[in-house]
Amino acid sequence: MLDFSQFSAAFPTDGPKPYDQNGVREIETFRKTFNGVLFIDRVLKTLGITENKAYPARRLRPAHPPPPNHLHPTASSHAKLSILFYLLLDYDSLRGARSNLASSLASESGLPPNYQILMRGLWHMDRQEFKFALEHLAHPSLPSEFADDIISVLVRHAKNDDYSLPLAYYHTTQPVLQTPAALELLFGALARTSVTEALYFSRTYPEFARQQLFERLVGSVLEHPEAAGARGRELVSLPLTGAEEKWFQEYVAVGEGRKSKNAKAVAQMRQLVTGGRRGRFRLGWWVVGRGCEGGAPLVE
Repeated sequence: MLDFSQFSAAFPTDGPKPYDQNGVREIETFRKTFNGVLFIDRVLKTLGITENKAYPARRLRPAHPPPPNHLHPTASSHAKLSILFYLLLDYDSLRGARSNLASSLASESGLPPNYQILMRGLWHMDRQEFKFALEHLAHPSLPSEFADDIISVLVRHAKNDDYSLPLAYYHTTQPVLQTPAALELLFGALARTSVTEALYFSRTYPEFARQQLFERLVGSVLEHPEAAGARGRELVSLPLTGAEEKWFQEYVAVGEGRKSKNAKAVAQMRQLVTGGRRGRFRLGWWVVGRGCEGGAPLVE
């Protein structure tokens, strides 16, 4: 195995180096788009590096990064090599397609494939190359340690309401999310993509959490300016359980949903679909249902 106590054993002594002023500026730009935390920052933190913006450390610019012997003493050699592997991906990116410094290190040091796959995926995440990242991060050999962060970043950076990447990652890896924030982001993406899928997802949680998710689903439809469109029709056509029907009616009549200008329209649509009593709601100036006439009250 290589002696990584010597800088030259891991890092080239000649050629372009990634941590000059321009390289550091680019890294900081990526960091800002991720609310100040890159995935490599998260990895370093798990290995005992708590220094703010340790990557790339100021004392290393533009010199060669040393092997991470200062990591937590319990960090495995593979974990330490993973940091070097990530850094060498920076070198490879700068030097072009023919550069394979990271792969050479992995081969010569015996870094296991799953470590390489994980670090390549996180490297692409940090550069917002999300499709390339998922080619690695969705691999079945990987743990779900960073799943909450991966889903959160993918949802927040989705463009034009296209949540195919975070949903593809979730469905492929099936992680157990650990934080309410990640769950909320994932469910929001589900609700905006498929009302039916979001309903069945909510049913996998205990009743209290399930009710909150269900109300979030209804709310996501009501807040849309075209609530009576395709998503509205999908919502009112759902085969709800007795409890879900009760939550729906309460949410649009007396809950937060009542504040939406679309609440009465969606409630009326639900009544027509289920064959409930007609004529309970008037949609603006247009009265729907035989039970309503011009001067009838909005709610019986």
